Amino acid sequence: MSGDRRWRLSLISVLIDIQVAVVDISSSRIAAWNSSSLPVFGPGIDDIVMSCRGRNLFFSTDVEKHVANADIIFVSVNTPSKRQGLGAGKPVDLMYWESTARLIADISTNDKIVVGKSIVPVKKAEAIERILTHNSNDVRFHILSNPKFLAEGTAINNLLHPDRVLIGDRSTPEGQAAVNTLVSLYAHWVPVDHIISMGLWSAEISKLAANAFLAQRISSINAMSALCEATSADVSEVAYAMGKDSRVGHRFLNATVGYGGSYFRKDILNLVYICECNGLTQVANY
Repeated sequence: MSGDRRWRLSLISVLIDIQVAVVDISSSRIAAWNSSSLPVFGPGIDDIVMSCRGRNLFFSTDVEKHVANADIIFVSVNTPSKRQGLGAGKPVDLMYWESTARLIADISTNDKIVVGKSIVPVKKAEAIERILTHNSNDVRFHILSNPKFLAEGTAINNLLHPDRVLIGDRSTPEGQAAVNTLVSLYAHWVPVDHIISMGLWSAEISKLAANAFLAQRISSINAMSALCEATSADVSEVAYAMGKDSRVGHRFLNATVGYGGSYFRKDILNLVYICECNGLTQVANY
């Protein structure tokens, strides 16, 4: 579990008086989160962790103990792009997700809600559900998708005041009950009308689609920048004029070298692979 995922769960313990255990198999990572110098920097993170660590927030390597005791499990693991095999370089590798699912199934003795924070390929939640079901001892698992929408530098604000919270489920009575439980958790600080329930597949693809659209805006303004340079126009003036159009808005209209970070590129390639697998070659090329 990466650093940013740990403090996202830490925030829950501050906003709600519930027990939150953040677990990892890496003893060095957990030791860092239990130290006075946290391994992740960001506005407000230190205050959040220090105010509740040891009270209702715990960092531990005892994965089995805390998974066994949990009612809700947020799975936040790395999902790197596949390096080999079919579609290498495009789809995400689910090896960490699958191993986590097997561990949860092996040690669980009571019904649990399993919430996916890490992006998985559309409809791969079915495979995760099969792993949980086939490896469990008559324990029922309710799978939900709850993708994150964060931006570097504003993550705390994104969590405290999200534009929306998406919760996807399988549209069954049991799934709806699990959704209601998660909604009641978020409703402690998120307006209910910002919490959107939808199908599992819709929630999974919404994250990919959002990043694809944002990346497209960056690519588009960079294309306009090249045109402005060739015609002696000022791209900042053009971007300002475009942003005044309520249909366009001003966000992501700063000409730059391109989009960076690991998420945009990975999510776009994942989206391309999904399109290819569904025979949508023209869409994938676009």
